[in-house]
Amino acid sequence: MPMQEHVESLRSKHARLEELIQEELHRPLPDQGVISRLKKEKLRIKEQIERIRGAQTRSDPLATH
Repeated sequence: MPMQEHVESLRSKHARLEELIQEELHRPLPDQGVISRLKKEKLRIKEQIERIRGAQTRSDPLATH
């Protein structure tokens, strides 16, 4: 999978996790364990995106975000 497609896939997963977090928060009795797990996964994906972007920037100093 080309790097840009991988980043887009990660962004899609990140957005879906945000949707799941919001759904859980709007339930009558949100499960804090579920919310915590989703937030950790969302952060892990964000960090992956940032690492990839950082590697791209280091390999191509003229790359724009």
